[in-house]
Amino acid sequence: MRRLAIVQGEHAVVAEPGVVVSTLLGSCVSACLFDPVARVGGMNHFLLGEPSADQRVGASEMARYGVHAMEVVINEMMKKGAIRGRLMAHLYGGANIVSGLGSIGSSNAAFARRFMETEGIQVAHSDLGGTSARKIEFLPHDGRSRCVKVTDRVPERPPVLVQAPVSGGDLELF
Repeated sequence: MRRLAIVQGEHAVVAEPGVVVSTLLGSCVSACLFDPVARVGGMNHFLLGEPSADQRVGASEMARYGVHAMEVVINEMMKKGAIRGRLMAHLYGGANIVSGLGSIGSSNAAFARRFMETEGIQVAHSDLGGTSARKIEFLPHDGRSRCVKVTDRVPERPPVLVQAPVSGGDLELF
């Protein structure tokens, strides 16, 4: 099985069996789109849904926005034989992991749902929101995906106290 990993602002479109596309998500969202007849699929990973109305965004920055990422994946899938009217989606991410960042994850999830509804793309599965990061694996040719949630707490360990020597000794690193 060949593996393709994508990160923020990237995407992959595949029309061959035996390929897994994967990513890690927090507040970002990934849409796994597929055409079950043409057996073509694609995944994106976007940081924000869309720029604000008064925000100027350069071409190089557009890849981090869902409004651009969705169209790029859909267009590449259509070049490989997908029909827009047959597309189905699995949506993942949109967690509110860091409280100081507000509700970026919720906004991203709302954008993804709204985009699918506006474009008439059926959402076959959705795992959006919450407070956990996610690892996503997608088999584009088969239209199957798997989501593993990452625990939202790191077990606490007691602090380790290291005392540096007072004079002239060696410092022990751990």
